[in-house]
Amino acid sequence: MSGSDGASATSVNSAPPAQEEGMTWWYRWLCRLSVVLWALACAISGLFSCITIHPLNIAAGVWMITNAFVLLLCEAPFCCPFIEFANTVAAKVDQLRSWQKAVFYCGMAVVPIIISLTLTTLLGNAVAFATGVLYGLSALGKKGDAISYARIQQQKQQADEEKLAETLEGEL
Repeated sequence: MSGSDGASATSVNSAPPAQEEGMTWWYRWLCRLSVVLWALACAISGLFSCITIHPLNIAAGVWMITNAFVLLLCEAPFCCPFIEFANTVAAKVDQLRSWQKAVFYCGMAVVPIIISLTLTTLLGNAVAFATGVLYGLSALGKKGDAISYARIQQQKQQADEEKLAETLEGEL
């Protein structure tokens, strides 16, 4: 039984992560650091949200604490050494594309705000939404250089001038 578990973990780890589709190493670590910061902020804000008699605040707080746990499990498995399947989950999350992570993180950040719109939920999930935006920006790709942009603009301008010249010749 343990032999099949080791084989499945090896096959998961052997697949190249899809996240390396253009992200630099420092940007990848920036995203991971923001996820860890979000998890801490979310857990602390979730605890503060649970200290109330309002059921919606409690539900939002529990959701935020659950978000913090899921994020630490997905992005920072070294923070959860007592969970046996943490590395397997992290390897599967690493195979997701950047836009999928962006949608996932932004969606996780919006749900507690929808449940209970308070200052605690807004501040606790602001870093979460920023993390989703970081992954979304990485999905857009690198910005083009100024030389190729100027070349494209020059070609458009030449095409516009040719069209204008043709219409003026056609009218005369």
